[in-house]
Amino acid sequence: MVRTRVQLTEAQAQALKDLAVSSGRSMAGLVRQAVDELLTRGRPSREDFRSRARAAAGRFRSGISDLGAQHDRYLAEAFDPS
Repeated sequence: MVRTRVQLTEAQAQALKDLAVSSGRSMAGLVRQAVDELLTRGRPSREDFRSRARAAAGRFRSGISDLGAQHDRYLAEAFDPS
């Protein structure tokens, strides 16, 4: 294992201590578990992205009839700071 130092807020540290006591586990073990969970679910696969994009396609209406043909112009207008 690699030793590392993590800074927590007072509230986070207290909540983690309380959870460790109530669950009978160490604070370090809980932190390792949280990191493992974040790493497993933190990055959707490319197929997840594709599935979400396919599911969203066609579900929203802009009310603009020429959006498909003029999307670059509308995008430029949306990001124009003036």
